[in-house]
Amino acid sequence: MKFPKIFSIALLSLATATVAQAADIATTVDLGTTGLGLHLSAPVAPKLNARVGLNYATYSYDGHTSDVNYDFKLKLATVDALLDYHPFDGGFRFSAGLVHNGNSIDARSRPDANGNYTINGRSYDAAVAGNLIGKVEFRKNAPYLGIGWGNAVKSAGWSFGMDLGVAFQGAPKTSLALRGCTAPALVCSRLADDAAGENARLAKEVKDFKLYPVLRVGISYRF
Repeated sequence: MKFPKIFSIALLSLATATVAQAADIATTVDLGTTGLGLHLSAPVAPKLNARVGLNYATYSYDGHTSDVNYDFKLKLATVDALLDYHPFDGGFRFSAGLVHNGNSIDARSRPDANGNYTINGRSYDAAVAGNLIGKVEFRKNAPYLGIGWGNAVKSAGWSFGMDLGVAFQGAPKTSLALRGCTAPALVCSRLADDAAGENARLAKEVKDFKLYPVLRVGISYRF
């Protein structure tokens, strides 16, 4: 992934803070709706910490629109640059920042028990129709707001933390198209038109996923 300048700035700021306060740097391993993550935290001001991290996971599952069954593969791949504010100088925190969002869903059509597809209301033999293949993608840079618990840099040793928030990723974009049609040209042309209709249907199915919920728990260590 190609990261925007804000992440380079965040990493530089964290590196500067780390050099200045090497004893206060904390490492966190976490798990949640963003996948498996690794974060580094360092203090930048009283009650304020900077946190950057990588998150990744993959997951395969079945799904469908009103017409077509799909094999979906979800890829979670994000980088976040966050500021954690501890108003009471304790574990409770407000968090805000930006997430570089590489999350995506690969989609591949799956024929029914009779070996057919129903696309845009019409039935086709899957053996000659090919496959509907596409991707669901999201806005690359998503603002993040949340609350949480844990101050990994406050004291040496092990500590526990959690995040509860939301990434504002915008309406998903779908790119579903027909691949590998071996039917007569007229049938393939009609299939392509129907595939465009199915793409619109899929877009409608996922249009409400503008907010991505973030819930994760982690274990931190500070030397």
